[in-house]
Amino acid sequence: MRFFGNVLATIIGLFVFFMIIFFGLMIVGAIAGSGSDVARVESNSVMVLDMENVSLDYTGKFTDPWVTILNEEASVGLIDVLNAVDNAKTDDKIKGISILNSNSSLGLAQSKALRNKLNEFKKSGKFIVSYADFFTQKEYYINSVADTIYMNPVGEMDFKGLSTEVMFFKEIQEKTGVKMEVIRHGKYKSAVEPFLENEMSEANREQISALINSAWGSIVADISLSRNIPVDSLNNIANQLSARTPEMALSKKLIDKIGYEDQYHNGIRKALKVDKDEDYNSVSIMDYAKNVAKSPQKIDSKDKIAIIYAQGEIMGGDGDVNVIGEGAMRTSLQEARKDEKVKAIVIRVDSPGGSALTSELIWREIELTKKVKPVVVSMGNLAASGGYYIACNANKIIAEPSTITGSIGVFGILPNMTELSKKIGINTSEVKTHDHSAEYSPFRPIDEKFKEVTTESVEQIYAIFVQRVAAGRKMTVEQVEAVAQGRVWTGSEAFKLGLVDQLGGLDLALKEAATLAKIKKFKTQNYPEFDKSIMDFINDQNKLPFAKSKETIIKEEIGIEAYETLKQVKKITAYKGIQMVMPFELKIK
Repeated sequence: MRFFGNVLATIIGLFVFFMIIFFGLMIVGAIAGSGSDVARVESNSVMVLDMENVSLDYTGKFTDPWVTILNEEASVGLIDVLNAVDNAKTDDKIKGISILNSNSSLGLAQSKALRNKLNEFKKSGKFIVSYADFFTQKEYYINSVADTIYMNPVGEMDFKGLSTEVMFFKEIQEKTGVKMEVIRHGKYKSAVEPFLENEMSEANREQISALINSAWGSIVADISLSRNIPVDSLNNIANQLSARTPEMALSKKLIDKIGYEDQYHNGIRKALKVDKDEDYNSVSIMDYAKNVAKSPQKIDSKDKIAIIYAQGEIMGGDGDVNVIGEGAMRTSLQEARKDEKVKAIVIRVDSPGGSALTSELIWREIELTKKVKPVVVSMGNLAASGGYYIACNANKIIAEPSTITGSIGVFGILPNMTELSKKIGINTSEVKTHDHSAEYSPFRPIDEKFKEVTTESVEQIYAIFVQRVAAGRKMTVEQVEAVAQGRVWTGSEAFKLGLVDQLGGLDLALKEAATLAKIKKFKTQNYPEFDKSIMDFINDQNKLPFAKSKETIIKEEIGIEAYETLKQVKKITAYKGIQMVMPFELKIK
């Protein structure tokens, strides 16, 4: 036995040794390569706008330097891209921007922010050109800012207006015996409607219709300005699908040229005055953004404005780049508050909401911070429910016209498998010391007293939510109630209702923060810094270059659309405690 034990110990030791060697080589390679990541920009260059791997505003900082090194490939966020485009305006080596078959994961407000930056770049006198084999609506919205838009002779354009759909699960609950017990406040709080009804309620249809019409209005207004096409004409094009082919798109002036990619590149060569048989210089936006991010800010000032990124669902714990946790948020606010060089704070919110308790803890930290330094909120794609809860306490709120916000409502959801238990022959018995000492059991019918107490909690949290908004926005409770009830608004609508102060992006929020702090020149400092060790990083299979994540495998097997549906069902059924979450996920189709 001792012999076999020694053999086993030797095998385990060798395995651990080779693993250490393997990851050691990975780290050494990352360190050796990190110095070459900053690409050299040649003179007479074009910057290539490839946004496929950019989805977050902020990709995070980490306490462990090894994590920062290994995270290098995912280290460019939208904010870095916007800074890069801004920098390229005055970079003599950059002559223009090429948008070639772009495919981004940006939300509508993020697309608007990028589009605005590209417009500013164009005003510097430099060119922007675009080419696509196929234009989706979102990609065309971004590309429409270009001076010249090319389209493949056998390409297609998707320009038909917006739509969204909601799945309902009432019948499947009845068939399976799994019922979702719902306790809510707010007639528009339709996050739980799929479990209660078989079709969309009028209240939900009303808010979704208003929402997508407002979002579409913002889109066509921008396209109208760039392409010099009246909004009415754009709506007629969408209604009649009269830009679906290259010839139709050209006749409607949505594009400028029909051609192949080689002709597109020849057009760029001509603009750069490069011979047709020569390669022209180019640099990817990702590499250029790293250049800018790693360069010190050229501002002669000790004053700083802290930018704290709150992106993702609101949950307990420390949080991550795509999860808002009270740990990282409270630490960031405390550090910025105590730093004498930080004169103001901007919180960039991109969240559909989440835990009511965590939202309140973050709200409290903002309350303490606001007594010391001005706090401005910049809303991204989403700042709804819990996202609006933490935003409403700021000195000023800036939103994009297409930001989805509001959703001032509360709900609780509990899975109940009583009927399923009966079907498959499971029965439960309980023993308790007091009338209400037993916790909620999914295998027993919901206790009326438990339901009464939970409803009381939902009502209490809703009342607190309304009071927080009333105090933060200087409105009466009655005024808040009129725009609450879980109703979702776009930034444009929220501005008219007094839920936000101005329409604009992060740049405007920084300007407002500087005004409140009474400073003219400032540097920016990004937060949070996440406490993630090298082992945490290695254990995250999404980050390993040699392994496919389970999400990737599932997507490949069932397709992206089916995977997104599965993810939504899993997310809703995993909610714990009382929630403040946006009622649905709006996707541009």
